[in-house]
Amino acid sequence: MSKEHQHQVNESIRAREVRLIGVNGDQLGIKPLREALRLAQEANLDLVNVAPQAKPPVCRIMDYGKYRYEQSKREKEARKNQKIIQVKEVRLSPSIEENDVQTKLKNVKKFLQKGDKVKLSIRFRGREITHQDLGRKILDRMASEVKDISEIERHAKLEGRQMIMILTPKQ
Repeated sequence: MSKEHQHQVNESIRAREVRLIGVNGDQLGIKPLREALRLAQEANLDLVNVAPQAKPPVCRIMDYGKYRYEQSKREKEARKNQKIIQVKEVRLSPSIEENDVQTKLKNVKKFLQKGDKVKLSIRFRGREITHQDLGRKILDRMASEVKDISEIERHAKLEGRQMIMILTPKQ
């Protein structure tokens, strides 16, 4: 069953008797299914099984179309308020020049202020791998430059020929 059609409505309810809840939320007690359906039809509304696992199942008299519409509106609103966090990668090299550091730093600040995570990575090529301390210094410097707007999620760590650090925006 899909999420929208998870309730049994009117004739699809397969119980002999049901605990009935009226239009205004008032308890009408345990009634035979035929009588509950008759009451719903008289009110020109639907009989909806809201708790099928209960003994006896709990049914409510309501406008099912309106109920589904309001539920979909609530779900849409919840989706609208979600923030999708992306991970932006900024690549550096161990022999990076000062101007390049400033440019990359500007990008890192922009990403963090937008609410995205930033993955700083330094790729060591050839013999550069022997100078891991240079890479660590660059990453630590980048992290200290943006420490007012970010937190370190993962400290600098060497993975193969790459050193990676992950920064998250402060809440």
